[in-house]
Amino acid sequence: MLKKQQRMSMYGSGQRRRVSPLLLIGVSVPVALALIVTAVVVFIVPRLASHAAAAVNVDCTLIVPANPLSAQGLSTPYQLVATNPANGPCNEGNKMQGAFVQGAIIDRNTGQISIYNPLVIDQGTQPAVKPVVPTLPARNVVALWFGFNGNNLTLQSTNGSLQQGRCVNGVNNSIFGQFAYCNAPRFFAAANNAIQAGQLVPPALGMANDGKVCPTVRDFRVVDMDQSDNVTTQYYITANGQAAQLTAANTAALVNAGAQMQTPAMAGGAQAAGAQAQAAAAKPIANASDNRLLDVALDGALGCTPWMAPDLADPGNMVPALPLNELQAAAHQAAPIALVPANDPMVLNNNQTDLNKINAYRAGVDQMPAATLANASTTTYCTNLLNIAPASIQLDMQFTNARPSPDPAVATTLFTFLGQRSAATFSANGLNCVGLLNKPNPTVVTTDGNGVATAVTITVPNAGAGNGGAGNGGAGNGGAGNGGAGNGGTGNGGTGNGGTGNGGTGTPMNTPVSCTVNGTAVPNCTGTVTINGQTCTLATVAATNQVNITCPTAGGQQPQGQQGQQQTPQATPSPQVTPSPQATQQIQP
Repeated sequence: MLKKQQRMSMYGSGQRRRVSPLLLIGVSVPVALALIVTAVVVFIVPRLASHAAAAVNVDCTLIVPANPLSAQGLSTPYQLVATNPANGPCNEGNKMQGAFVQGAIIDRNTGQISIYNPLVIDQGTQPAVKPVVPTLPARNVVALWFGFNGNNLTLQSTNGSLQQGRCVNGVNNSIFGQFAYCNAPRFFAAANNAIQAGQLVPPALGMANDGKVCPTVRDFRVVDMDQSDNVTTQYYITANGQAAQLTAANTAALVNAGAQMQTPAMAGGAQAAGAQAQAAAAKPIANASDNRLLDVALDGALGCTPWMAPDLADPGNMVPALPLNELQAAAHQAAPIALVPANDPMVLNNNQTDLNKINAYRAGVDQMPAATLANASTTTYCTNLLNIAPASIQLDMQFTNARPSPDPAVATTLFTFLGQRSAATFSANGLNCVGLLNKPNPTVVTTDGNGVATAVTITVPNAGAGNGGAGNGGAGNGGAGNGGAGNGGTGNGGTGNGGTGNGGTGTPMNTPVSCTVNGTAVPNCTGTVTINGQTCTLATVAATNQVNITCPTAGGQQPQGQQGQQQTPQATPSPQVTPSPQATQQIQP
């Protein structure tokens, strides 16, 4: 069993993990994600690294109900209990111990996906509101994914439920830790068949506020030491610790006091008698996950929109989900593509690399298996992180520094949160990129007396190194699918952006170049050239890697130049440009 060290934050941990008990509650979200969350409250809880939290039991067991892939099984609450009661109890309402379940259903007739998030309650208790029984398509494939805010979540069977659900908690008595799944490979096979048939179309990623394509869960701008983990599920927790699904009906029943209190779901018995007390205190909780960090915090800051599907527990509401994120990333993420590496702490077996465990994890998130450990190289993964992540975090500071931190106990803003998360990933207690690459950590974090990150200093390595990276194949992080001569090795490369493939060391952006305009070479892209009988001026702006072309207008006035981004020089001759004689033109040197 993998035993991860205790850490400062479950989102962006300083030690062997990365995310937060504050669960992104209170973070600004796209309108579509904020439809049913009202009276949002941030819970302040002690960090595991503190003395106050030392007694928290972070190893819990989740009892899986019978027939978990059926409508009845989906609507039967899972029960949370301590794996070893001697270490203390486990409670769903404790932000360091919450377990979460996410379900997805694909209609095999139409190819469409819907989401249903089963409820988790403490063993021996009842839900605050009985879960909705979903109506499933006649021909369906159902899958489940699990997330956990502690360290190790063990799945326990009920009358053969783990076998019925084809559940995978790890391999060879070594569990993943915070993650597990049931029937995921069959779900993804059905989804990919629907995509190939044109029934299911993962939406395009769109453009972010920073001018780049919106990120995915397989983007080196986003991933950390253990990518593709945990889920986007939320629940309500009442004052007496009872849980309920987060739906519009339960918002009215458990959050909005007064006349909305007596809903059909709350009518009758002791449940109705305690409704008033519950309603005043019901608060949302969520799984501290990389998926939620992307779908809520980063997408919100960058002006991106996650792929969402109908929530079968909450008619009319659309929600994001782990499987949607993975399918969209598989369809649209450009190389280099981040796949679970060998030293991801969730796929280690007694702190040793384990190819079987790597591939078991990858199968749960629709990633191609690695043929060898070399195909899941952490060194390659770290190289891509180094070439991409620091510059991206620095670039997006203009959007993230004004956003609230997902965990105020760890960082003051979303920017400092991402910075400390990146620093932890590079550190010896993370993927040990500093040791594998023999390079210093590019991110230095300043903390206050409570260990909260208040400032981040980023040194962008090899500034202007093109698309760099080590590629996602060959001996890189590609596995049997994207390896060999695919998106790495000798694939999308030649002498283009980064030596071989999207890897190599890139080509420095500031290397002197020449422009060719209508057959006339302009050394260093600076000087004059005749275009359509008019003398035009070329000027290189070194600070921004851009070139201006300024031509006189019909009236003889020189308009203000428009800047065009200077791209990496190619091994082939510079392309010819025939700009219109109207004002400034963009040129590719």
